[in-house]
Amino acid sequence: MSDPGPLVLVVEDEPQVRRFLRAALSSRGYRLLEAATAREAEQLATGHLPDLLLLDLGLPDRDGLELTRSLRGWTRAPIIVLSARGREEDKVQALDAGADDYLTKPFGVNELLARIRVALRHARQLPAEGPVLEVGPLRVDLARREVAVEGREVRLTPTEFKLLELLARNAGRVLTHAHILREIWGPGSTQAHLVRVHMAELRRKIEPDPARPRLVLTEVGVGYRLRDEPGPPGDPPG
Repeated sequence: MSDPGPLVLVVEDEPQVRRFLRAALSSRGYRLLEAATAREAEQLATGHLPDLLLLDLGLPDRDGLELTRSLRGWTRAPIIVLSARGREEDKVQALDAGADDYLTKPFGVNELLARIRVALRHARQLPAEGPVLEVGPLRVDLARREVAVEGREVRLTPTEFKLLELLARNAGRVLTHAHILREIWGPGSTQAHLVRVHMAELRRKIEPDPARPRLVLTEVGVGYRLRDEPGPPGDPPG
């Protein structure tokens, strides 16, 4: 028995375009999910974890660029934008938002299929990652934006969540102050105290003893590291 084909989520509000894509892809062995809105797309994406997404930018309830950023926050599945917006600026914005490729409407079936094959081939070279990160006693649900420590739910602010997500995605690695600033507050940020203040608040919520952290460790003069294995309490926070 042959393996099932890749699962593709089509996010497109125009029925005729969905019919075109359905005919082009299903006849070549792809399995399809279809969404007409960003809300439907997020529900299907988190529930079914598609192998690839075909995404229109002009959605009725939310801009496709915003949806792309949201999806890219928790999934590595390739995102190919299909849009009538053909300006170079639009393409750059989509790629900067996290899209892997961009096709301007109208496009040919063969070109679309070729782009899909390339995107899936690249994706297979990456380690799989679902919408939940588990590091030691921490469980970070990226889709629902929920955090639990040893089964206890912890409520974080949006910035604290982004900070913990960054640490969890890089568990075991030392992240410098400059790297954290750039990823959380943007490339122009130079206010190092922001990292210390928010890290202290994060520790207060997730550490059994914030004065002797055992999860988020300080690398003195360098940055921070999320411990990826059990260990004794660390040094006093820095």
